[in-house]
Amino acid sequence: MNKAEKKFRTYAITVVFILLSVLLAVINGVNFTMASSDADEITRMIAERQGSFERAENAPGEFRSEPREKNFRVGPMGPDSPEMNDSLRYFTFAFKEDGSAETVAFRISAVTESEAREWASELLKEKTGWTRGSYRYRVYSKDGVKYVTVIDQGRELLPCYRILAISAAGEAIVLILGWFLLLAIAKKIYAPIEEADRKQKNFILNANREFRLPLTIIGGNTELSEKEHGPDDATRSTRRQLAKLNGLVEKLGTMGVFDGEASGKTEVPISEFLSAAIDREKDGFASKGIEVSADIEPGVTLNADPEAFDRLTGELVKNALKFSVSKAGFTLKKENGYVLIETQNDTTLPDGPADQVFDRFVTLENAPERELGAGLGLAYVKETVNAHKGRARASVSDSTFRLSITL
Repeated sequence: MNKAEKKFRTYAITVVFILLSVLLAVINGVNFTMASSDADEITRMIAERQGSFERAENAPGEFRSEPREKNFRVGPMGPDSPEMNDSLRYFTFAFKEDGSAETVAFRISAVTESEAREWASELLKEKTGWTRGSYRYRVYSKDGVKYVTVIDQGRELLPCYRILAISAAGEAIVLILGWFLLLAIAKKIYAPIEEADRKQKNFILNANREFRLPLTIIGGNTELSEKEHGPDDATRSTRRQLAKLNGLVEKLGTMGVFDGEASGKTEVPISEFLSAAIDREKDGFASKGIEVSADIEPGVTLNADPEAFDRLTGELVKNALKFSVSKAGFTLKKENGYVLIETQNDTTLPDGPADQVFDRFVTLENAPERELGAGLGLAYVKETVNAHKGRARASVSDSTFRLSITL
């Protein structure tokens, strides 16, 4: 149950992280986009005035072919603010076809005029964009003259970066607080589930103890009857049913063993275990006319509990023996550092996920009725796989039941 609680917390905090990340990405993306839009508006206005933001009629630059418009419409804020003329940091150079350049406007202190000219010449083949981090540029032509304008948007971008930093820090704080909050909430959510699970395990263990005595008495009475009167159909039938019940009691006694971490690990020859399990049941497959195929990579080992995996492979084979219609297949291989085990058998079950087969006392409704199990074998398989930090899945497709284990 601790694993389920941890998964709940992990999934919940992951969802919160994704939602917050998307929200903050949108907010910051829009923020930076608006800053870029404002910068482009400024460079557009400068381009319309042929390289200078100043509203004086006679700005420097001999390449100007017509006077700059007067009485530009201005607003209280934004790129067309009346304060922009005094606060804007930019430079513009005009380049003739022969490659010579002249300063149209130079109102920036971060670089020298010669450095700015060289910088502008590097941007001649561009159109518009960001350069050197916080500088926005525009390249445009007028009457055969090419203009390059670069404006310093560092001061305008600073709030954007601050919001970005605050967003990242806020997201981290929310995730940390959310994790600790989930610690408290998850315990309350899973408390009744843990209690129900505890009661179920207690019931299983009590049932195991209670069944043993009457089964022993019935077995003794059957043996005594056979000694006095000889075996007959009734005693043989009783022995068969006793064998089934004793097998069920044995399974009940081992349920819940692997709720925690697996212990007593050693290098287990999984290939040998699975091959041996198939050999043990070959007569059973033959008697039912079930065709068996096995693709088992030799020498595959796993650091695991040997007793647990000996039983796990046995349960996989027994499950295929019980519920196959006419064919059963087993695959074992090692791929990318993982051990992969898969069983396949034909079935009459409908297509879809079938992970409910791993629940205790659950047998699929459309499973063959000739030999229904108690629903404990695959539950044991699932708990063993979980204890070894693996994953077990079951599904039905194209009239084939597939059970896959990754370790």
